[in-house]
Amino acid sequence: MKAHNDQQQAVKIYKALGEPTRLKIALLLKEESDRCCSVLGDKLQTVAISTLSHHLKQMAESGLLTFRKEGTFIYYSLDKEVAAKYAPYLLD
Repeated sequence: MKAHNDQQQAVKIYKALGEPTRLKIALLLKEESDRCCSVLGDKLQTVAISTLSHHLKQMAESGLLTFRKEGTFIYYSLDKEVAAKYAPYLLD
């Protein structure tokens, strides 16, 4: 059963990273963890905040990102253990 769950998570992560903007987000969060949507939006510059929020939600649901809520803000970080297991090239 664990192998099946690992395969399902791998599919979600690869699907998330298959979109260029989400790959950029992952690479950005590798360098600068614990960032909120507005800060990431400023760094990416070409993505609307609503679209960015959607990307972040999908990445968090895949397990690739961790997040914490503080007031009305959500701060995201790359889960380096998950990245090391499923997408080690992100950490190079």
